[in-house]
Amino acid sequence: MSTIGYDSWAVDLAEVGPVYPLQGWEVLMTVVGVIFWVGWHRIQYVRESAHLEAAKHAGDEEKIAKALERY
Repeated sequence: MSTIGYDSWAVDLAEVGPVYPLQGWEVLMTVVGVIFWVGWHRIQYVRESAHLEAAKHAGDEEKIAKALERY
C-alpha cells in the first residue's frame, strides 16, 4: 500500500520529499496534542482536589482531634 503514490522504492528519496502519511499536519497535531495534555492535567487536578477534600472531611473530627492532642 502506498500513501504517496509510488509503486517502487527504487528511487532517489532526496527527490521524493516526505514519505510519511499526513504530510503538512505536524503543526496542527502538535497543537491538538498540547491542548489534550493541558486539558488532561486540568481534569486530573480537579478530580484529585475533590478527592482530597472529601478525604479531609472523612471520619469523626472530634475523635481525630482528641487523638492528635494526646500526642
